[in-house]
Amino acid sequence: MANYGPVWRSLIGTAAATALLAGGAQAGETVESGISTEYEQFDLVRVAGDLEHPWSVAFLPGGGYLVTERTGELKHIRRDGEVREVAGVPEVVARDQGGLLDVSLHPDFRDNGWVYLTYSSGDEDQSYTAMGRGLLEDGELHEFEKLFEQDRGGGNHGHFGSRLGWLSDGTLLMTIGDRRQEERVQDLSTHTGKLLRLTEDGEAPADNPFADRDDAQPHIYAYGLRNSQGLVVDPADDTIWLTDHGPRGGDELNRMEAGGNYGWPDVTLGREYPTERPFGEARRSDDVIPPIYEFLPTLAPSGLALVTADRFEAWEGNLLAGGLRAERILRIVIEDDEVVHMEELLHGKIGRIRDVREGPNGHIYVLTDESEGGLYRMEAR
Repeated sequence: MANYGPVWRSLIGTAAATALLAGGAQAGETVESGISTEYEQFDLVRVAGDLEHPWSVAFLPGGGYLVTERTGELKHIRRDGEVREVAGVPEVVARDQGGLLDVSLHPDFRDNGWVYLTYSSGDEDQSYTAMGRGLLEDGELHEFEKLFEQDRGGGNHGHFGSRLGWLSDGTLLMTIGDRRQEERVQDLSTHTGKLLRLTEDGEAPADNPFADRDDAQPHIYAYGLRNSQGLVVDPADDTIWLTDHGPRGGDELNRMEAGGNYGWPDVTLGREYPTERPFGEARRSDDVIPPIYEFLPTLAPSGLALVTADRFEAWEGNLLAGGLRAERILRIVIEDDEVVHMEELLHGKIGRIRDVREGPNGHIYVLTDESEGGLYRMEAR
């Protein structure tokens, strides 16, 4: 039996933790049964509704979920379906695309109880993408501490990026959007439009690709990104997969490399919004790492999962990319860095897809970005 330490037991109580360890069905309402795909069948279950623009979900040991709402609340959805607000979250600038964003548990959460959050900090005039952590205990976050804040903010409250992902060495990846300030993205002296690699304390690891350069931010792992809201790390080999919003067109799936330049805004497959003329200087360049795939038509990608469990046996090794505007999930089959097959899932069934995650039980979980959004579970038959 797993060792659920005092931090986790204090969140839900010893008796409840014991009951969860004993097993039992999770709560939920079946929305549709026997949804057929090319290789799998699944039931779609609504775990919880009435969530206000939920942004991210993390899985608690033994069952239950933490869900962020962009408006600034963190919700604990118990295994029995009851929803409780978690106190102690940081103050956020909940405006436009900003607010309370990603949530991730420390890899050693059972022992240390740390919950990591990304959010928009600052004020109405100038906001920043920030990251911090607090100790989850007795239903609230204690001693919340801001660990990182981007060096330059913006007055527009858009393109925060803000996805998190853990590498096997215990370092933490974090995306920072371009904040609609394209001129900063190719500039290594700022965090704008970058993928960062941080220690668990929010510092820059000494072996980051630009750590020894005086003209670069030491936190940067890769650059040339617009607004990356899909991020997943393959636990087998630490391959980093990332989806990035383009302008009109140009939504990308990228395999990330240390020190890599992914082109934005100089080299892009996207086009200008008003005119549909090509954006930037070129569609390809020898100095820029090209995407593995360009999503056409526009996906507006947010949320990215890798299927690792055998519950969806035919999908094992596939990526699942959520789409906001497209209101669908794309199942993506990749061989030798080439997309060889794709399939649409849940197209138009539940609305704008904000997050997609594989749960510890092998089910696939989905959040919808709506004023009355929900957490859904895809259960294989």
